[in-house]
Amino acid sequence: MENVKTQVLLVEDDPNLGTLLQEYLEAKGFDTKLATDGKKGFDAFCKQEYDLLLLDVMMPVKDGLTLAKEIRVSDKNVPIIFLTAKSMKEDTIEGFNSGADDYITKPFSMDELMARITAVLRRSNKQRVYNSDDVSFSIGDYTFNSETQALGHNGAEQKLTTKESQLMRLLCVHKNDVLDRNFALKTIWHDDNYFNGRSMDVYIAKLRKYLKEDSKVEIVNIHGKGFKLLVNT
Repeated sequence: MENVKTQVLLVEDDPNLGTLLQEYLEAKGFDTKLATDGKKGFDAFCKQEYDLLLLDVMMPVKDGLTLAKEIRVSDKNVPIIFLTAKSMKEDTIEGFNSGADDYITKPFSMDELMARITAVLRRSNKQRVYNSDDVSFSIGDYTFNSETQALGHNGAEQKLTTKESQLMRLLCVHKNDVLDRNFALKTIWHDDNYFNGRSMDVYIAKLRKYLKEDSKVEIVNIHGKGFKLLVNT
């Protein structure tokens, strides 16, 4: 299976900084599109789906705050980090009111930027951690293969349905971390409406039943957030 890269849209009008950041992010494994003003950034955003937006605040044609507000009309969930030379409290508040998930003030170190990116992606459950080994998982005394949709335990095998397998895989990818409820619904059911939510609760109950033979493994509800596959060692 091929690696799935995190898609980043970087909108920065300083050509030197923009190129430097793009090269750094690509070296870190992110697929990064660079746009040099707010209008070009919005055009790029409309052409494909991104996992993270890095927006400069002060830009020609359209500033980052305006761009973020326009993006939030169509996408309320994509993580946004503002890059800005401003440090006044009022500007920070305006940034968050425009839909920012984080805010980093220039000049900043690459290590600080990467730490903020990692934290924002983790919080949003948008970080893609799939790799060539991500079809097979160890869950306490259980094994799970998402390609064959098989859950194994002590030589016995439970065949999962497609949606059970998709949900189990998301839980495994986020093992011991929170799987956001809306993220799971949109990923598997493509809609986070009430009825799909009830359907997912039924699947969670089924997966709990399948995993009941190992007391070290449990799926817990995280109130207001989602679910967590806990594997105690």
